[in-house]
Amino acid sequence: MPWPAKGQGAVQVQGAGRIGTFGEQKPVPIASVAKVMTAYVLLKEHPLRRDEPGPMIEIDAKAVQDGNSPDESRIEGLTAGTEFSQQDMLKMLMIPSGNNIARLLARWDTRSDNEAAFARKMNDAAKSLGMNDTVYTDPSGLDAKTVSTAVDQLKLAEAVMKFDAFRPVVALPNATVKGLPKPLNNNNDHLLLAGLSVKGIKTGSNTPAGGALMWAAYKTVGDTTPLILGTMLGQRADGPDLNGANSLILVKDNSKKVIEAVRDALTSAVAVTKGQVVGHLDDGLGRQVPLVATRDLKVLGVPGQKLELQLTDNGRPVPHTARAGTEVAMLTTGSGPDSPKVPVALQQDLAAPAFVSKLTLLG
Repeated sequence: MPWPAKGQGAVQVQGAGRIGTFGEQKPVPIASVAKVMTAYVLLKEHPLRRDEPGPMIEIDAKAVQDGNSPDESRIEGLTAGTEFSQQDMLKMLMIPSGNNIARLLARWDTRSDNEAAFARKMNDAAKSLGMNDTVYTDPSGLDAKTVSTAVDQLKLAEAVMKFDAFRPVVALPNATVKGLPKPLNNNNDHLLLAGLSVKGIKTGSNTPAGGALMWAAYKTVGDTTPLILGTMLGQRADGPDLNGANSLILVKDNSKKVIEAVRDALTSAVAVTKGQVVGHLDDGLGRQVPLVATRDLKVLGVPGQKLELQLTDNGRPVPHTARAGTEVAMLTTGSGPDSPKVPVALQQDLAAPAFVSKLTLLG
């Protein structure tokens, strides 16, 4: 993997699990990548179907005022009292990275004059996703105290890409929203238009964070087209770098190298063959009955990737007695509902009573 020399990152393939990480996974500022969690919380609480406009949201005076701030990304030319649909607000949030829109949506969601209540919702969502090294202090990511790790952000990427209303928005290189004076241009268009099937997700850059990126791409392997997700944080360009502008270019260039490498290397292979012993059943009387895969277990991955295997009873009690060939467990690799799995059966008869039967995966 062509990882950069500094920073941190992580990559996973849908159904195959994590295929690589680099750097120390310590919390660092993530800049506008924080807006992914803002979108996640909003879509959890105000669900949208694909292409559904959703409720109308009014522009307030604070959003107009924030739109005049020269030192942050924002949506300019807004007029207090005008309304935009939730879907158009999502476009303004994610495509050009409107900080004033992030704060407006936080106020709209919580019906509060400040964004602290929404930040608490962001942290609650992070906790529910297992993002234990993440703290959100604001909905835009402008605050340097909003920190996370590449591995944590990968968990969010997997969750947010399940929303049908989210995926089409972040895949847009640009968009026209009625009522805005100019089109919205994506800071990620360098990758969206690179011919690598990149479909988002979010850039981030400022002086505390340097360059940050959460990305999604696809690659067809055989009859499947899995989603590839990646994050890269802490990319810093040498020399003067006002608001992280040069670091933003750097993180996109470095991420492109990783995306190309993963897409080139991604392949399908047989990880476990039919009849291979994958574990054993302890009958509680000192005897171990071998367990074998009932068919080949095919997986997607890259050469050198270590697979995580799990042997479970598949929700059924382990039998006390059974004939050879009886399916008693399930072998799974990766994570999520699309994880490859294969039934596991007894290689020999299980004849003795099993008072403390236990499944064990071979090391």
